[in-house]
Amino acid sequence: IAVIIGSSNAVNLTDGLDGLAIGHLIITAFTYAIFAYLAGHAKFSQYLKIIHVSGAGELTVFLASMVGAGLGFLWFNGYPAEVFMGDTGSLFLGGAIGLVAVFVKQELVLIIVGGIFVIEVLSVILQVFSYKRYKRRIFLMAPIHHHFELKGLPEPKVTVRFWVVGIVLALIALSSLKLR
Repeated sequence: IAVIIGSSNAVNLTDGLDGLAIGHLIITAFTYAIFAYLAGHAKFSQYLKIIHVSGAGELTVFLASMVGAGLGFLWFNGYPAEVFMGDTGSLFLGGAIGLVAVFVKQELVLIIVGGIFVIEVLSVILQVFSYKRYKRRIFLMAPIHHHFELKGLPEPKVTVRFWVVGIVLALIALSSLKLR
């Protein structure tokens, strides 16, 4: 329950700049598509020493469609956005990623793959705690992507840099497959 609710709300908090949430969601869904395929394949899961989940390969199709739909949405949601995701889309997509993480038994890897989402949530938690406790702000504005915006970075630059960090985190998560 914590993984699903946490990932759902994390994506919702990240959905503040044009293309930020969907871009990182595409990266996360693609990475989990690989995990789902490997967990559903008996020989690959045995070789990589990950838990074999019968039928998990079918989640690869769902995640691939999420990636494709996300790319189509990103076309119109990139800066300047013509279409917005809103709470309905971000809460559903975040919950879907959380569900997939639970289904393929890779919940802890979601902390790495979805690192941008985790950083966004932590920035909000730290900001609220600091303000309530000490009446001081840590960031100019939370979530952290707004802090960078207020520091003078243009919105597209913040978005693309967060995507780059997300890709690096996805590669780290994928490299953990053989390190287990």
